[in-house]
Amino acid sequence: MTIRVMLVDDQELLRTGFRMILQSQGDIEIAAEAGDGAQALERLKHTTVDVILMDVRMPRLDGVQATRQICLAPDGSPLPDAPHVLILTTFDLDEYAFAALKAGASGFLLKDVPPTELVAAIRAVHGGDAVVAPTTTRRMIDRFAEVLPTPATAPGPDTLGPLTEREREVFLLVAQGLSNGEIATRLVLSEATVKTHVGRILAKLGLRDRVQAVVLAYEAGLIRAGAAD
Repeated sequence: MTIRVMLVDDQELLRTGFRMILQSQGDIEIAAEAGDGAQALERLKHTTVDVILMDVRMPRLDGVQATRQICLAPDGSPLPDAPHVLILTTFDLDEYAFAALKAGASGFLLKDVPPTELVAAIRAVHGGDAVVAPTTTRRMIDRFAEVLPTPATAPGPDTLGPLTEREREVFLLVAQGLSNGEIATRLVLSEATVKTHVGRILAKLGLRDRVQAVVLAYEAGLIRAGAAD
């Protein structure tokens, strides 16, 4: 299956570099390019895209606002058929990148990412995985929670209502950044069983990946910035 990618960055030279890398892959096609978020939204009206490489700091409409409009409905719920967004950033811990994760992005990449990691990241999010480890998201929450207040529409503690007791246990461990293997050890379960639980949790809560689970847990007050794992 061909993965259709859109490149969104106001630096044409950077887009050219990414295009050269990605066009050499047999399973990746550059479907569109845009110089800012507004142009990206316009392109999406006429082009089918699977994955978007999105810069955050751009004129007219930045990557955070564009990601929110692409990934979320007006009421803040995830759009199930939206393209997966990978944020491009210069810094490992960037408040813009964290804001984009809250806006629905599936992960972020440094702009100097090695070509093999760039290709692997695109394939990963296309397959439904998150590129950013939940532990990295926790570090971002710890650093930026105070300057990025929780929105008034944030979910409450009853967010986990649809989950079984076991699924709640698994969810809270996912939110702490534990891998499936670590959760399996903690709860004395097989890794396959944990994977099944995680899939059901994401489906019941309308989440796209584990990173979104961390953000949801923070916004619902189920984990606190700076709290020990």
